[in-house]
Amino acid sequence: MTEISEQTDNEQGDPEEASIQDNPENPYGCPVTDSHGQTVLHPQHDQYQALIETLKEEGYAVCVDLCGADYMGNDSRTLPSSVSPERFEVIVNLLDVGAARRLRIRVQIPETSPCIPSISDIHPGAEAMEREANDMFGLQFEGHPDPTPILLPDGWEGHPLRKDFSMGRIPVQFKAVEGR
Repeated sequence: MTEISEQTDNEQGDPEEASIQDNPENPYGCPVTDSHGQTVLHPQHDQYQALIETLKEEGYAVCVDLCGADYMGNDSRTLPSSVSPERFEVIVNLLDVGAARRLRIRVQIPETSPCIPSISDIHPGAEAMEREANDMFGLQFEGHPDPTPILLPDGWEGHPLRKDFSMGRIPVQFKAVEGR
């Protein structure tokens, strides 16, 4: 097992230890890290859906959150040495209510093919969150039952939370003031 420790800051700004452990013997077959006391799994792209299914069978029945992240130009994130950083990442937070356990899954998504299997058939609550990640980051979820936009209006071009999204210029319309 390889272990790396680094200083990070928690929400209050206090230093906190974050450790990374590459453990090929772990029960999920992917690198495991610890971030602020929470276990984080780093599966490969092709392990993602099967891992989510296994975790649901083990009691992680609630998908609390699923979101995307764009790390374009940001090399400061910490990943296990066996995980190659990609531009995009899908982050899933699962909850085992009965055992009061949380688990985070971080999957690297390549810029050249921003696709990942949908988990909405395993966790139906993830359906809307996957649509949001598609709208905001352009991440496509293969096998999704309804990939239509959920937040953006019809005809919207681009993905607003991508680092390369051009904000453009919107002219401000000022009202004329009487007497001036």
